[in-house]
Amino acid sequence: MEAHLIALSCSNPPTGYGKWSLRLLADKMIELNYVEDISYETVRRILKNELKPWKVKEWVIPPESNGQFVADMEKVLEVYKRPYDRYNPVICMDETSKQLIRETRIGIPMKKGQDARIDYEYFRHGVCNIFMASEPLAGKRFAEVTDLKTKKDWAKFIKDLIDTYYPRSKRITLVLDNYSTHCTGAFYETFKPNIAKRLLDKIELIFTPKHGSWLNMAEIELNVMNKQCLNRHIDSREQIEIEIEAWQNQRNNKKNKINWQFTDKDARIKLKKLYPSI
Repeated sequence: MEAHLIALSCSNPPTGYGKWSLRLLADKMIELNYVEDISYETVRRILKNELKPWKVKEWVIPPESNGQFVADMEKVLEVYKRPYDRYNPVICMDETSKQLIRETRIGIPMKKGQDARIDYEYFRHGVCNIFMASEPLAGKRFAEVTDLKTKKDWAKFIKDLIDTYYPRSKRITLVLDNYSTHCTGAFYETFKPNIAKRLLDKIELIFTPKHGSWLNMAEIELNVMNKQCLNRHIDSREQIEIEIEAWQNQRNNKKNKINWQFTDKDARIKLKKLYPSI
C-alpha cells in the first residue's frame, strides 16, 4: 500500500486539480482499489517522512549538460576565491522591487495570548525598486531606492558605487545577474562619453549564468533585508529609504560578512549533471 501511495503522490494530479491533497490521495487510493478504506490522516502519517505533495518550493532550475552555464559559473566561483583587496574589491549587486502598501485600518497590537492583527484590506501605492551592492569580505552593503530600474537607473547606481562608496579603489570587480539593463552601453546612454569611459575603465563585470542567480551573494543580502526590514506594509518610498538606511547602517557597523563556501570542486561533484564532459 505504501508503495502505491508514494507512486501516486509523485504522479500528476487529476484534471481540475493543481496538486495532490491528503483527501484527494485517500479518495484515489480507494477508487483504484489499492485499499478498501483509508483516511486522509493515515495518508498523512505514511507520507510524513517521505513526501509532501501538497507543498511546492520555487527554485531556479539550471539546464543539464550546459557548457556555457558551467563556464560562467566557474568564472564567478574563481572570483570568490580572491583574497580581500581594498584597492580591487569584489562587489556583488542585485535588485528587487517592493510594493508600496497603505493600511486602511489601524492594526491591533500583540498582547498576551493573542497575535498581532492587521486588516486584510489595504491600498496599493505603486512599486519602487531597490538596488543592492554587497562587499562580502568587508561586511559592507549599500542600497539605493529608485522609482524604476531602467538602464539609466542602473548606470547611475554604479556611478554612485564607484564615486561615492569606492573612490579610492583602483578597480572594482562587480558580480551581477545577466539582465538586459546591465550592459556597458547603459553608461554611454546616461553620461557623456568621457564619464562613461572613466566608469567602464574602473569596473570588471562578471555575469552569473542564466538560471544561476543563486551564485550572486547580493541575493543573500536582499533576502536578509526583506526578512529583517521590509517584511511589513510600508506606504511610501521615503519611509522605505529611512528603514533601509537604518538597517544598512546597523549591519555595516557590525560588519556582517558572507562566508561563501561553495567552490568549483564542489560544483563538479554536486552539480556534475551540468557538465557535458562528466
